[in-house]
Amino acid sequence: MVKIKPFKGIHYNKDKIKKIEDVVAPPYDIISKEMQSQLCDKHPNNFVRLTLNKISNSDNEKDNRYTRAKKLFDTWLNETVLIQSDKPAIYPYKITYNIKNQEKTMNGFFVLLKLDPDYKMVKAHEHTLSKPKADRLNLMRACKTNFEPIQLLYIDKKDDIRKLIDKSIKEPIFDVKGYDGFNHKLWKIEDEEIIHFIKEYLENQILFIADGHHRYQTAIDFANEMKNKTGCKDEDASYNYRMVILANMLDRGLSILPTHRLIKKSDIKISSVIDKLKKYFLVQEKDIVPSSSNIKELCKKIKQEISSVSEHKFAIYTSNKYYILTLKDEKIMDEFASDKSKTWRTLDVSILHKIVLENFLAINQDNLENHVRYTRVDEEAVKLVDDEKFDFSILMNATKIDQLKAVADAGEHMPQKSTYFLPKMLSGLVVYKMKD
Repeated sequence: MVKIKPFKGIHYNKDKIKKIEDVVAPPYDIISKEMQSQLCDKHPNNFVRLTLNKISNSDNEKDNRYTRAKKLFDTWLNETVLIQSDKPAIYPYKITYNIKNQEKTMNGFFVLLKLDPDYKMVKAHEHTLSKPKADRLNLMRACKTNFEPIQLLYIDKKDDIRKLIDKSIKEPIFDVKGYDGFNHKLWKIEDEEIIHFIKEYLENQILFIADGHHRYQTAIDFANEMKNKTGCKDEDASYNYRMVILANMLDRGLSILPTHRLIKKSDIKISSVIDKLKKYFLVQEKDIVPSSSNIKELCKKIKQEISSVSEHKFAIYTSNKYYILTLKDEKIMDEFASDKSKTWRTLDVSILHKIVLENFLAINQDNLENHVRYTRVDEEAVKLVDDEKFDFSILMNATKIDQLKAVADAGEHMPQKSTYFLPKMLSGLVVYKMKD
């Protein structure tokens, strides 16, 4: 059974913070060091100081990025920079944005979700990595707070929940332009009848994690840790719940973008790898004239060349040259992943990881973090190679939402960073603090 409940959210005090856009932040996992500094300089109460406090050379067990976040959080609460709602509520959330010359609005709502350690009612579709989980666990230990939500999807064919919420909301708590240029709006609903309807509607649903696999598993790990530490067997203990955003999987405001791979592996010669890949792929070699190349136009050209409805295609980019790879036959994947479902075997990202990364580059789950980074920005996938920050990159097509559902339903996991949902949530709109 899926169990959700309202909560007394903590949010910025508009009497103290006049420009909310100065204090909200992007999700922690897309913040670069440069952006981190810019956000810190933007306002002394910027939310990044909680989600991604800076590391210092003098950090120790008692004074580090996590303890500093805890100290700041307590101070902002004491000084009423942050204030807590009087009554439990759910928090409707809408993001309006433009993509491919089309305006879209994502509809969701913040709520508490009871954790499902066995992933029976909450389905994951991606593997998680150790470093991000350790980082988020340390922050949760220090602050006992969910600063950022996890995004999960439910299925509502008639869109009943969204329609009910839209009838109930008036003036938003916040209406802010985010770092992404998108419009973010947050409301509060305390009406018990509405909350009861949503609770009952979702009880027998299966939920799918869209964004936040590491944070969800971290919440489970923290709950287990707290149970062992306190001996408390109360299933309704605050640490058994996690702040999430729920959205309808069929919401037209959701978009999935591809996540490109940036590869650091100087011990291989890409031309030799390409020759070996010809056993499994049709390969088109494309030369680039550096002096005449425009990165934006080049990326547009590459994306057009790998675009396909039925074929499995991606591009390997190296300085002054790129290769378009097209899988010769889907049955080839039977050789590499016979233990997986057909849906999993026919994902572009599975084909890439199994045949190219694991078989020819010796990059697997154990050493992935040492050799692979990710970007959703086409131009960045090219420029970082040109700037010799990476040896080559791989430009991908996006995973489809029905593929995500099928893989999760089968209890399987896609390779890391198989999906990139848009729009991304804005951090700092509302927070859930667990009871001590």
